[in-house]
Amino acid sequence: MSPAQVSLPAPGVPEDVLHHIGPHAEIVIPIGFGEPPTLLDTLEEHAGELDGVRVHRMDPYTERRYIRGEFGSHLRHVDYYLGPGSRQAFWEGQCDLVPNHFSEMPLLLRRLPPDLIIASAAGPDEHGYFSLGTNADYVASFIGQVPFFLEVTNAQPFTYGQNQLHISQVAGYIRSDRPFPQLTRREPTAQDKAIAEHVAELIPDGACLQVGVGSIPDALLTSLSGHRDLGVHTECLSDGLMHLVEQGVVTGARKRQHRNKHVSTFCVGSPELMRWLDRNTAVEMMPVDWTNDPRTVGGEPNFMSINATTEVDLMGQAASETIAGRYWSSSGGQADFARGAMYSPGGKAFIVLHSTTHDGRGRIRSQLTPGSVVTTLKNTIDHVVTEYGVAELRGASLDERARRLIGIAHPDHRDELRFHARRAGLLLGSAGH
Repeated sequence: MSPAQVSLPAPGVPEDVLHHIGPHAEIVIPIGFGEPPTLLDTLEEHAGELDGVRVHRMDPYTERRYIRGEFGSHLRHVDYYLGPGSRQAFWEGQCDLVPNHFSEMPLLLRRLPPDLIIASAAGPDEHGYFSLGTNADYVASFIGQVPFFLEVTNAQPFTYGQNQLHISQVAGYIRSDRPFPQLTRREPTAQDKAIAEHVAELIPDGACLQVGVGSIPDALLTSLSGHRDLGVHTECLSDGLMHLVEQGVVTGARKRQHRNKHVSTFCVGSPELMRWLDRNTAVEMMPVDWTNDPRTVGGEPNFMSINATTEVDLMGQAASETIAGRYWSSSGGQADFARGAMYSPGGKAFIVLHSTTHDGRGRIRSQLTPGSVVTTLKNTIDHVVTEYGVAELRGASLDERARRLIGIAHPDHRDELRFHARRAGLLLGSAGH
């Protein structure tokens, strides 16, 4: 006997979302591909009818009029991680940025509290469930607590985990054929590949991975093709992780939590990745206040966290959200995973960076550039990796830290770093010579 079919209401029109937005409403949108473009178009088209409405989200890919502040107090953007769509607007003072750890986003949003969540979705299936597709992130924590209005698109894969909503939990939905934004991908350089090889040598078989997105992580995942029984418990699931699953390198067989499953809180990548995610029961999308909680991470043995930074000073402070002292992104989950890896039996956290910028400026510095903010504390830092090697800093004295970091700096900058380290009292005696 076939299962009973759920009677589903027909999709509505985009303007229906306006019925759920009152004066001073606080609206939340998922990160990345979770953006509902048609519904956002509708809010902008009717912005003059809105009163003090704020939209809260992380990492917008697309620049929009409301993000640029074109509607004044009618419709305003509040950011929690600057992306291509909001960076310039923030620099020009047109939107807000709230500092945060990614794991604490649901906690911060509950302080508002949210009135409505609008999101992209897949479905509904024959049982009346929608899936948030590429996303769980901070919005999945509000399922059953806050009304959702969904934009169902063919682009969204139907995924599983704790990111599904029943039709009874949805205030309304529309259908659209809007595609995901185009992402640019930079091919790994020789420096990226050298960094990746250094890290790969320190990752044992059976380890559980959290890997960021970018050319260095892409190179690392390629370098791991000879490993066995790796697991995935990550913030963002990408094409590189998909390829390791397909190669049989990632199985999750030695994981303690969600064994044999690949856990993430959001996904970005190619159309191939989207097809692979669709109806893939091996992937579990979980809320960020669970995936990124250092206590969750610490419960997974041999946890390996790999994230990029822009600068590290000789005490081991990593500035990962500013470039040359100017805000570029935000903290994301870097500190969450670095802290969690400290608690994990056999865990390691890697902070990776090129030794210099494109114009030759050193990224390992005697002091961080004025205006830079510390993302990963000196007390939390573990391994720092450049193309010149690995500096293990956990448990090291200030003298040992300075010497090890100078040893992986670009050779052209090492003498100057030693000079400043001695002046600052970081090097004892002749240890820096």
